[in-house]
Amino acid sequence: MRTILTAMSPLEEAERRRTFAIISHPDAGKTTLTEKLLLYSGFLTAGAGSVKAKQGRRSATSDWMDMERQRGISITSTVVQFPYDGKVMNLLDTPGHRDFSEDTFRVLAAADAAIMVLDAAKGIEPQTRKLFEVCRDREIPIVTFINKWDRPGLDALELLDEIEEVLVLEPAPVTWPVGYAGNFKGVIDRRSGDFVRYTRTDRGATVAPEEVVPSRIAASEEGEDWDAATDGIELLDAVGRSFDNERFVSGYQTPVYFGSALTNFGVRMMLEGLADVVPSPGPRVDVDGKPRPLDAPFSGLVFKVQANMDKAHRDRIAFLRVCSGRFERGMVVTHGPTGKPFATKYAHSVQGQERQTVDEAFPGDVVGLVNANDFRVGDAVFLDEPVAWPEIPTFAPNHFRLARVADTSRSKQFRSGIAQLDEEGVVQVLRRAGVGDLEPILGAVGPLQFEVASHRLENEFGAPVVLRPTSFTLARRTNAESADFLKGRRSAEVVERRDGELLALFDSSYALAALERDFPELLLEKLVAEG
Repeated sequence: MRTILTAMSPLEEAERRRTFAIISHPDAGKTTLTEKLLLYSGFLTAGAGSVKAKQGRRSATSDWMDMERQRGISITSTVVQFPYDGKVMNLLDTPGHRDFSEDTFRVLAAADAAIMVLDAAKGIEPQTRKLFEVCRDREIPIVTFINKWDRPGLDALELLDEIEEVLVLEPAPVTWPVGYAGNFKGVIDRRSGDFVRYTRTDRGATVAPEEVVPSRIAASEEGEDWDAATDGIELLDAVGRSFDNERFVSGYQTPVYFGSALTNFGVRMMLEGLADVVPSPGPRVDVDGKPRPLDAPFSGLVFKVQANMDKAHRDRIAFLRVCSGRFERGMVVTHGPTGKPFATKYAHSVQGQERQTVDEAFPGDVVGLVNANDFRVGDAVFLDEPVAWPEIPTFAPNHFRLARVADTSRSKQFRSGIAQLDEEGVVQVLRRAGVGDLEPILGAVGPLQFEVASHRLENEFGAPVVLRPTSFTLARRTNAESADFLKGRRSAEVVERRDGELLALFDSSYALAALERDFPELLLEKLVAEG
């Protein structure tokens, strides 16, 4: 059981919070970095060649789904809280694939900053760019960690140019590498001018020793590598690439750290930076554009719903970020959309498949409420003073499949599973008039979502499915009047989402363009993140 029980006020507690997400292209080292942040925080202890959790908990991965372990990527998002340097760090791990960028978008609704992990050998990859655009849409400040500097890679200045040109984001290195990628000698801490020498650890099992070397000694010992590094720093100084907190918080600049998560080097310096520069929670703006003060009565935003994290219990957890006030386990709160009371008897923090009871939480913290069956993504939960939050948009689906149960005797389980996956946002379930849940169309941002949906329907709900391709390639929001006009047209089909929104599906952009040209009165609105 995790017991906080503090006499500090919500304002004082909020000031200590640092809530941030981690985003990256697959294989850039996001999960490894997550584990090493926990190692350096003291949340995890070192094992013989692996990182193991304290008190006998299993290894420090935040991935919990079988498919995540099989594929080696993060498909779901999870939350880990740990203390560091007097701060309370809330780390939100996000899916590591752009096909799940909609889930990342929802998670970023609960974050105050993000770490962007780049592979030194690959730089900005297409999926990195997609995830960065999600951050930009959310107006989230970004800290950059250039990982795998112990392996061959691109030139450091070339990487900075790429960040600036591709992402239109000003890079400001806080640490600067001595030695090119693959010949890593250490980093210069630009804040102090000290050289921190790189020391490899055995399979990254322990905190990396850090030898701080004065610059005059480093110059004589490191020779040409030192000269090249100081020349790089002089160039950065000349063009004004020094960290500016105001520009960072405003989203114009990203502090950059170089290191190797696998061997632990550079992790401590970045963790210190996160504690220093990630903004503490501020007042959240409600649906009317009014900021809700941090010391107002308790309120929270549901940003994720997940079922069956524990196969033994088959429960359903709604994850919410505390937006104001003090959360206390057992309090009876109001669920905004329904007006129903909800008793928070079962409040947990969830790390992978591990759970701990949460007795108390403050702005910036994340709480998992068990069996909150009416809760949906974007919902407000509050005490005493009602509040509603702006809607969290649903992304435009770009891929579509017809779904039917393989064994009709499992139709009930199929309908139950489809409804659950729809509520979680695993896929969008699009229902056709007269067909309903017998053979819905599944919409997705990326095709990997279909694999996840099929896997979970079979393994969690006992309802294997057959997915068939469709000719549809894009969707637009429409209304009942336009839907009546579109019915019967071969190039379009009208479907309904769970929230009652009508979508028109088209098999080509040409068909859509022709309709817009010939019938401009039709409502055919673009959705978020189309394409």
